[in-house]
Amino acid sequence: MTTKQERDWRTYAPLELSPILAAAADAFYEHGFHGTTVRDLARRVGLTVPSIYYHHESKEGVFVALLELATGEVAWRVRAASDAGGADVRQQFINVVETVVLHMAHRTRLAALDQELRHLSPDNRKRYAARRKEVENLVTKIVEKGVLEKVFTTGLAAETARAILGMCQSIGRWYNPDGPLSPTELAEQYVEIALMTVGAREKGV
Repeated sequence: MTTKQERDWRTYAPLELSPILAAAADAFYEHGFHGTTVRDLARRVGLTVPSIYYHHESKEGVFVALLELATGEVAWRVRAASDAGGADVRQQFINVVETVVLHMAHRTRLAALDQELRHLSPDNRKRYAARRKEVENLVTKIVEKGVLEKVFTTGLAAETARAILGMCQSIGRWYNPDGPLSPTELAEQYVEIALMTVGAREKGV
């Protein structure tokens, strides 16, 4: 039986963004951070430039607000997915990879922001890196536990975790929601690849 927790981390409702943030997500996705101006954001939402600055101190402030939404959402989903695996480290791993892929596929515009991090100030970049590191550490611990329990055979737990997350992160650069693969189908494929990457043993072996 599927629990409420299991349903929640797999369920994606439309994001509730302010008009400014919704316009910014589209603009940054279409033109990148450098190619988007505050005037463009104002035009998209029918506001004046001063009105944008009333809500956000700068274009980077708008960008950071979107990043915080993205990192906050993926963080709680990853934790919930891991918890839903119970004591089964293989299932924890499968759930976490699945939820990261689902996030990248359902939130493509937010996932693509990762390509624009070079435009952040050092402080904001450091803050974002810390949030991302939390997810990386969780995945690394799961892989390490799997190795200890002889479920996984990789000898490079931390490096393997980074490689898997990097593979998932790239989804935001190419995934087309109107393409041949649904988010669920994509997640199934990536879980299979991730299991091979950690050297997962067949159950019962």
